Amino acid sequence: MSIFVSEFELGGAGKRVAVKDTIDIAGYPTRCGSRALADSAPAARHAEVVQRVLDAGWKIVGKTNLHELAFGVTGINDWSGTPVNPQAPDRVPGGSSSGSAAAVGAGLAEIALGTDTGGSVRVPAACCGVAGLKPTYGRVSRVGVHPEHSSLDCVGPFARDMASLIEAMQVICPGFAPRELPGANARVVFLEVPADPHIQACLGAAADRAGWRRASLYLGEFEAAFAAGLTVINHENWAALGQLTGKGLLGADVEQRLLAAGRTTAAELADAQGVRASFSRAIDAALDDYEVLLLPTLASLPPLLSEARTGKSVAALTSLVRPFNLSGHPALSVPVELEHGGLKVGLQIVGRKGDDERVCAFGAQLEQALAAERPTNKKMA
Repeated sequence: MSIFVSEFELGGAGKRVAVKDTIDIAGYPTRCGSRALADSAPAARHAEVVQRVLDAGWKIVGKTNLHELAFGVTGINDWSGTPVNPQAPDRVPGGSSSGSAAAVGAGLAEIALGTDTGGSVRVPAACCGVAGLKPTYGRVSRVGVHPEHSSLDCVGPFARDMASLIEAMQVICPGFAPRELPGANARVVFLEVPADPHIQACLGAAADRAGWRRASLYLGEFEAAFAAGLTVINHENWAALGQLTGKGLLGADVEQRLLAAGRTTAAELADAQGVRASFSRAIDAALDDYEVLLLPTLASLPPLLSEARTGKSVAALTSLVRPFNLSGHPALSVPVELEHGGLKVGLQIVGRKGDDERVCAFGAQLEQALAAERPTNKKMA
C-alpha cells in the first residue's frame, strides 16, 4: 500500500507509532520521499520527538511515506509510492504526511507523527478520516526534523480517537496537561469561509450536538493569509531545498514548484510578514470573544486520484488550513461523518496560542457527542 518506506520495530511494548520520513530515527536514512536524497546516510541520532516516544516505552513500527520533500498536498509520490486512502481508495490520501494518516486510518499504528507546514497534518487527517493536530508553533520540538529551519512547520500527531491523540501530546510535548471537557453552552464561532454547503451544514449540526453556542464571523484577511503563507513557505523551501533542482532527480510537480518558489522576491516576503502580523492579531482578537474558532478542514471532498493525476488544481486543499501555519495558532482536525456510515470529513478547531489543551478538550467533547448519537441513528435506520 506504500504506506511505509521502511518497516521495523524499535522500542518497548506500548502503543505502535509510525513516523514520517522527514523525522530522524538513528540508524535509518531520512529520504523525505525523494530520489534526490536516496543516498542519504543513516541519521546519527533520534529526533527529540522520537526519543520521547521511545522513552515512553512505545514501539516505533516504521517510517511513513509522504509527498516528495513534504512539498505537496495530494500525497501522490511516483518514486516512493502513493499510500492508499483507507476510507476512500479512489481519492487522494492528502499530503504531505500521507503515509502517517493512512497508517492510522488502516489500523497499522495507534499513533503517527507527521509535520504540518501548510496543512500537512490536517489535510491528510481529513482525507483519511482520522484526527490530526498542528500544535502551536514552537511548542513541540523540531530538533532532528527536516528541513532544519522553518517559521511555519510543526510536528503533530495523528490518532483514530482523541484519547490517543491527547496521550501522544503528553509524550511529545513536555508540560502538556489535559483539560476537562468544556462546559455546556461553550461559546464558539464558525468562520465564514467558502466551502461546500453540505459539508458546512454537517459540521454545524455536529457542533450543535456537542451543545456549543455558535456564532459566525467573517475575517477579511483570511485569503490574504493563505497567499502570505504560500509566499513564506516558498521562500523557506527554496532556501532549504533549491539546491536539489536541475539534476533530474525530482518529480515534475515538485521541481516546478521549487523553481517557482525561487522567484519569490524580498518585497513579496516583506508583504507576507506584514500580513502574518495583522492576521495573527485578528485571530487573537476573535479568541478574546470565543473559546475556539471552527471551520471545515477541507472546503470540499478530497479530489479523486484520477483527477489529481490529470492536472486538476488542488490548491484549494490548503485554503482553510494554511492561514493558521502563518499565524502559529494550534489547529485540530476531528473526523465527522458526512453521511451515516459514509465518508468522514474534518472539522477544524482553532484555539489560542499555547492552549493546545483546550483545543483537544473541544475535540474530545465533539467526539463524545457524536459517539452518543450513533446508536440512535442505527436504530432509526
